[in-house]
This record gives sequence, C-alpha cells and structure tokens, in this order.
Amino acid sequence: MTRTTKTLLSTAIGGAALALSAASASAGVACIGDVCWHTTERYTYPAESKVIIREDSWKPGPKVKFREHPGRGYWKGETWVDF
Repeated sequence: MTRTTKTLLSTAIGGAALALSAASASAGVACIGDVCWHTTERYTYPAESKVIIREDSWKPGPKVKFREHPGRGYWKGETWVDF
C-alpha cells in the first residue's frame, strides 16, 4: 500500500469509530426547574411537562437536585408521572 492509501484507510476507520461512538452516546440529563434525572434514551416529553433535555456532559449548578427514577416519565412536584 502506498502512503496515501494508508492515510485514507486510517481516516476512514477513525471516522467510522467516531460515528459509532456518537450514535451510542444518547444518554442525557432531563430537568424541570432545579430537579433533574438521568435518562438512558431521548424521549419526546409532553409539552405540558416543560422538560428540558441537556447533554450528558452538562454540569449542574449548586441548587440542582437529582432524583433518579426508572422508566419513562418526569417529575411533577414530588410525584413521578409515567407516560
């Protein structure tokens, strides 16, 4: 193989690896006001829920509280609402 062919092949392999890693990183942080929870999938939340989806790399401020709950839903006050 020539040097150019090796460079192109390396670039293609690197690009494919990057695309696969980005596709699998769909987790994020969902928030309503100062209450947040981690999500494993990107759901389309009902408009009345006022949920904001943040990237997994988002850094919360000091007043943010995390409440975790399994399943698909969102916090409404102290209650978890499934949808």
